[in-house]
Amino acid sequence: MSLTSLPSPEAGHTFMLIASRRIVGDRAGLAGDAAQRMDGTLLITQLLNGLQLGVLLFLLAAGLSLIFGIMDFVNLAHGSLYMVGAFFCATFAAWFDSFVLAVLVAIPATAIVGVIVEWVVVRHLYRRDHLDHVLATFGLILCFDALTQMIWGENGLTVALPGYLDGRVMLPGDIAIPTYRLVIIAVGLSVAAALFGLITRTRLGMRIRAGASNRKMIAALGVNIELLFTLVFALGAALAGLAGMMIMPITEASIGMGNQIIIVAFVVVVIGGLGSIKGAFLAALLVGLIDTLGRSYLDSLFKLFMSAQNAETSAPAVSAMLIYILMAVILALRPQGLFPPKGRSG
Repeated sequence: MSLTSLPSPEAGHTFMLIASRRIVGDRAGLAGDAAQRMDGTLLITQLLNGLQLGVLLFLLAAGLSLIFGIMDFVNLAHGSLYMVGAFFCATFAAWFDSFVLAVLVAIPATAIVGVIVEWVVVRHLYRRDHLDHVLATFGLILCFDALTQMIWGENGLTVALPGYLDGRVMLPGDIAIPTYRLVIIAVGLSVAAALFGLITRTRLGMRIRAGASNRKMIAALGVNIELLFTLVFALGAALAGLAGMMIMPITEASIGMGNQIIIVAFVVVVIGGLGSIKGAFLAALLVGLIDTLGRSYLDSLFKLFMSAQNAETSAPAVSAMLIYILMAVILALRPQGLFPPKGRSG
């Protein structure tokens, strides 16, 4: 599966490279220097591209990891909350004529949708098996898609970035990086730090960690488990919605946009460990970098031992498999993921 819903080299969303220095000299030396600069520039831009993809995956996978790890609930409709956040942001941006204000309003709005879904549907499925979770949340995906089409129509929605987010930042080496992509990275890293602080330094975080390790024990100790589950589900919905809001100005808000990325989010959760924020963060960065660098450099690697035509044909297929190969290897070596919650039990 390719990450078509996120920026990737194949989708034409790589960072723009600008060379502005004119050098006069020997043509052979000039070509060699230019090739070296281009190789270094490409590597830096693809590393930043992979980091951007990783933080977006983290926003989507963090809530999914908590919901799956604490509530033992398989939520296939998590990608629909990603879509809802994008549509809310596009709508509020049109109302307020401010993208930043739209994001600030759309985050709690998406969390409220998550609370409603948890109250109306999810709460009644906690004691059911995972097959019932899959069937019910697949039905939710169809409902979300149908409601989105009824409310916003079949066409996607786009948002124009404000001028201060629509420029470029020049990095050393004459590398021009779109400002908004750096904002995405900064927002993702800031949310990761805030979420880690919430989980490790607050009473709510202590209960979330305890729930990830032993749900039955915290219920026996008098913790309101239903309220905890509702708060966790709302937090996961807000994070998923934020990921949709961040990517929407680059692509668009479209029906079913979350259905393609949810599988990759599950891969991140499995690699990182169920219920682990640290695991979700590191796994998301790892998956983002492997996917981006694989699509950029795998064909060059294959050309070392096969024809150029065969390399260009096989490299895209293999690059799409890399993250699943990584998941299989990690599951073989560490079945609970890289960073499972300590003392995890039912």
